[in-house]
Amino acid sequence: MATFVGAIDQGTTSTRFILYDQAAKPVVSHQLEFTQIYPQAGWVEHDPMEILATVRTAMEGVLTKATEQGIQVQGKLKAVGITNQRETTVVWSKSTGKPFYNAIVWMDGRTSAICRQLEEKLPQGGRHFVKTCGLPIHPYFSATKLLWLMESVPEVKTAIESGDALFGTIDTWLIWNLTGGANSETTIHVTDCSNASRTMLMDLETLQWHEPTLKSLGIPRSILPKIISNVEVIGEISEGWPFVGVALAGCLGDQHAAMLGHYCKKGEAKSTYGTGCFIISNTGEQIVPSNHGLLTTISYKLGPDSPTNYGLEGSIAIAGAAVQWLRDNLGIIKTSSEVEELAKTVSDAGGVYFVPAFSGLYAPWWRDDARGVLVGITRYTNKGHIARATLESMCFQAREVLTSMKADAAGGDAKVEGEFLLKVDGGATVNNLLMQLQADLLGSSVVRPADTETTALGAAYAAGLAVGIWTEKQIAELTAGSGASSIFHPQVTEDERERRYHSWNKAVERSFGLADLAS
Repeated sequence: MATFVGAIDQGTTSTRFILYDQAAKPVVSHQLEFTQIYPQAGWVEHDPMEILATVRTAMEGVLTKATEQGIQVQGKLKAVGITNQRETTVVWSKSTGKPFYNAIVWMDGRTSAICRQLEEKLPQGGRHFVKTCGLPIHPYFSATKLLWLMESVPEVKTAIESGDALFGTIDTWLIWNLTGGANSETTIHVTDCSNASRTMLMDLETLQWHEPTLKSLGIPRSILPKIISNVEVIGEISEGWPFVGVALAGCLGDQHAAMLGHYCKKGEAKSTYGTGCFIISNTGEQIVPSNHGLLTTISYKLGPDSPTNYGLEGSIAIAGAAVQWLRDNLGIIKTSSEVEELAKTVSDAGGVYFVPAFSGLYAPWWRDDARGVLVGITRYTNKGHIARATLESMCFQAREVLTSMKADAAGGDAKVEGEFLLKVDGGATVNNLLMQLQADLLGSSVVRPADTETTALGAAYAAGLAVGIWTEKQIAELTAGSGASSIFHPQVTEDERERRYHSWNKAVERSFGLADLAS
């Protein structure tokens, strides 16, 4: 008798619901994009109600497709896991269920001034909270977004004072609504430890909210959700949603879900290419500080009583989003998939370098004063060169992060030699040219698995683990047996690779200091 596990994959630009069978193979899926809101330069918002609507539509879409294919889902779906865009911040009314303001998206840069104020006020400046949470003070993280909402939206301040405000990242917002929402006795206000680790408010050792941090920032504990592990039964899907009564069991931020989808153990790393690009190495049960601009974070915790696996992460704000910019803002392609063919119309980028610092640069630079630059343009430059430079920008940024990661792993030796394999996943990895460019500019082989959607797979694994569909040993076997669809090997010389890398770094330097942080 068939048994299914579902995964809600709520990303930065789209929402999916995927149904997996007991062999962890995707059976049916439904995906749809939603509105990106740009109120002004550097600001990015989402409508939380639209996000909820896309989750509902994605679930209904899977039900419809399954019925059309003669697949019986009802009664056979044993659990649903959640994975989500991290750091994106929502504050809503406990009594009405309505958000007080749009969700402030992880890549939004509006809190730069708040960050500068905190750096000037706190004894250890921008690294004041690093020892506790592993993160520098930066607009990327949820805490500064919450401070902006508390300071700039009167309804939020009033609701906090009256006890009607709730804070959450997107995982919390989804769980709260899926389990009942406003005025329901079954409603659950929780977040998982991986998402909590990205707020700047959680103690990495205790996996609880850090009271001294909350006090120093003026954030009330009462509005924060309870922190749980990545693998446990959270509650049941409530009336008014598809799959009523099915267990919500397992939740991870998207990059941590990808780690589980690859089943990355201690010493292994993965790179996910989506809206941004995110590289995490599993450091096991040890909290490892970075001396090269990386973040110390959670990899995953597979149950309340299971050990916590920590990690080092390099976060790149703009990867696939740069391709969407070519499509939506410049109009030089009609669909994102066209970028590969356009980039292949030229043999190289023609000396053009693109630094997509639309809202600053993340790891390893942490420069929120950076803005995008396109350099090396001549009369010879055409849109093919710009498309190719856009793909190369993802690869150069990934190389920067991996160089820092290898240096931290080597205890400070910034030049670590030797071949290694980079495991990759995410929607952009279907682009063969991108994968080849990554291998060329990295100087190492790139391994793309048969199923590149490991983020959703990780959420399914978490849900299946929680309800006993799989064991950790079985997940390891399923992952090992999935095979690799392609391995991309470097095809350029070391001299050529280093020459281009040197030019890229010169372009990065030109992006610094271009933002007006006072605005």
